[in-house]
Amino acid sequence: MFSRHALAMELIKLEQYPEALEAMIALLSVDENHSGTYYHLGKLYEQLGDHENAVKIYEKGVIIAGNIKAENDLRELKAALFQLKDELDQ
Repeated sequence: MFSRHALAMELIKLEQYPEALEAMIALLSVDENHSGTYYHLGKLYEQLGDHENAVKIYEKGVIIAGNIKAENDLRELKAALFQLKDELDQ
């Protein structure tokens, strides 16, 4: 799973966004509890201007991170969700 996540992050650095999106979605389809991926997938959706999917991913990530007690990921996801919703409300 680490290798898949690292590949997705490298694809983002290379600005290969469709491939990065595909890699992250594939990773989560194999292991939906990989809580750190939700944050990066949400950020990728934001970067692509897909705020609706970003919110959905952050919300799902908050649930997953809470369930598996991934406190750092939970804090990051909640902060990203709050910030995005705040920006969308303005």
